[in-house]
Amino acid sequence: MPAHYVRIGQVPHKRHTQFRKPDGSLYAEEVVGAEGFSGASSICYHLHPPTLVDRIEEPIPFRVEYADKDFLRHRHVKGFDVPSGGDWLSGRQYLMGNSDVRLALCRPTEAMNFFYKNASCDELIYVHEGEGTLESILGNVSFTKGDYVYVPRTVTHRWSFSGPLSPRLLVIEAPSEFRFPKRYRNQFGQLLEHSPFCERDIRPPDSLQTVDERGAFEVRIAKHGFLHRYVMRYHPFDVVGWDGYMYPYAISIHDFEPITGRVHQPPPVHQMFEAHNFVVCSFVPRLFDYHPQAIPAPYHHSNIDSDEVLFYAEGDFMSRRGISRGSFTLHPGGIPHGPHPGTVEASLGKKGTEELAVMVDTFRPLHLTQAALDFEDKDYAYSWQPERHEASGDGAFSPSLQPE
Repeated sequence: MPAHYVRIGQVPHKRHTQFRKPDGSLYAEEVVGAEGFSGASSICYHLHPPTLVDRIEEPIPFRVEYADKDFLRHRHVKGFDVPSGGDWLSGRQYLMGNSDVRLALCRPTEAMNFFYKNASCDELIYVHEGEGTLESILGNVSFTKGDYVYVPRTVTHRWSFSGPLSPRLLVIEAPSEFRFPKRYRNQFGQLLEHSPFCERDIRPPDSLQTVDERGAFEVRIAKHGFLHRYVMRYHPFDVVGWDGYMYPYAISIHDFEPITGRVHQPPPVHQMFEAHNFVVCSFVPRLFDYHPQAIPAPYHHSNIDSDEVLFYAEGDFMSRRGISRGSFTLHPGGIPHGPHPGTVEASLGKKGTEELAVMVDTFRPLHLTQAALDFEDKDYAYSWQPERHEASGDGAFSPSLQPE
């Protein structure tokens, strides 16, 4: 989460003091925070107590089951083939994860007729296609294609999409906070001059709705493998003001300024977020290395202690063949991976790349769901065999060749 203070709407001069409505009654103060009052927090002021529940419905199971057998192999999941359908929650197709992070694709076709609160995980959503507004108790955040939208856990919200197309979204969930890397920040939390982005790029909520409405408003709360269905007496967006450091925001992948050098730079220069036991990187259009004998294509490397997931968003993926927009590759720790045959020579003399991708590097092994296995290109592990590329005729990987 960003390390700067935001204040919207009406708040009293001192926290935890009397703050009265025009009719003389008190606003209801709520502290929304992490780490037992020692982490980031915000204080908001409601028209009605946020504890006013009229009934609790039967919970809906909301678990992620993994189906792979821990086989050590490189994988390619054809994410663009994952079907659309459902709403913001029922439409999620979880593909891989572990105890630190879960990755899902979502292409909802139905509007949310409820509100949502993830009480277990923070969520970072990459907007692959689409636009709209994240509505929350702390205000509205507009988003468009290429944005990361961050939602802290416990913040009640609702997604509203606009435009003719169904959105395509990459959902990254973690039971820890998403933070900007420490090496980009000074001792006060301010982003440094050499950081690839700055506070001006962060878009916090820009307006409050402050809805004063009585009725039956369902809030689905994700916790303990269920969606717990709370029916609240008052509209949850009844906040008149708030301030603090915990809030949803958007930041565009296009505002990430790439770090380049004379020779090929390692993946950490692309890092944009960190969380417990994993990082998130942004690969953006950039100039290639400028040493006269530089090799722009990445070198072969072995991930000893991390699994590397790359989500291919846009552009021409220089070092990889047979990969399309919306694909995932998973290169697990313990075995080397690198450029496909012919791509190193083809990269020589190139001045830059237009690729756009999101990478998630985890420090614990990832497991695949059945949905991921259903959309897997099972020949991908053999795609470094040169004869497969020669047989295709156009330099692309030919999946018709069977492994020996």
